[in-house]
Amino acid sequence: MEALSVLLPVFGVFIPALILPGPDFVGVVRSSMTRGTRAGLLTTLGVSIGLGFYATLSLLGLSAVLVKFQWLTWAVRVLGGAYLAWLGIRLLLARPAAIGQQPTHGVVRGNALLFGFVVTLTNPKAIVLFASVFADSVTASTPAWLMALMIALVVVSGLVWYSIVALFMSSAPVMKRFQHARHWIERVAGASFILIGGRIIADARNPVSP
Repeated sequence: MEALSVLLPVFGVFIPALILPGPDFVGVVRSSMTRGTRAGLLTTLGVSIGLGFYATLSLLGLSAVLVKFQWLTWAVRVLGGAYLAWLGIRLLLARPAAIGQQPTHGVVRGNALLFGFVVTLTNPKAIVLFASVFADSVTASTPAWLMALMIALVVVSGLVWYSIVALFMSSAPVMKRFQHARHWIERVAGASFILIGGRIIADARNPVSP
């Protein structure tokens, strides 16, 4: 019962936040639709590892650091937002590849798993979510097994949701329908990253609540 009283409120907030489109969602969709199922699933794995990383940091006291050093929160948001905007600009400026060829510009040529991890790592919304929701749910008396379970559930939730997204977006009907629009998918993803990054920078001054 004690475990449920901790898990239900936390994941009642986390699951809807996970499902709502953000940079992680855009990254998985873009990898799946431009590079196929394998790349989409590798990006999913990278995103899930990133979420588990932030969940771990939050349970180890990240929120206390962010609350005490608000300038650090500002710096993380600005740098993260700037990276997402830069990534978006790279995608917008990428030259279209011929049909049947893999794109050759730098953003796509990199490792899909690393791409997913970095996108999550530079997503300040993930930092704030875990720092404000997860850390507040545990106390000094919370057992280690329960915190480990929370981290595991974060990773599994990310894997399940984004695997569904990746498999759907890279399915034969979807790929056939959009086979001639790959470059436009890159551009839409680029514009989305720029908008998300800009909004994150605009919200950078908002403090993290204790």
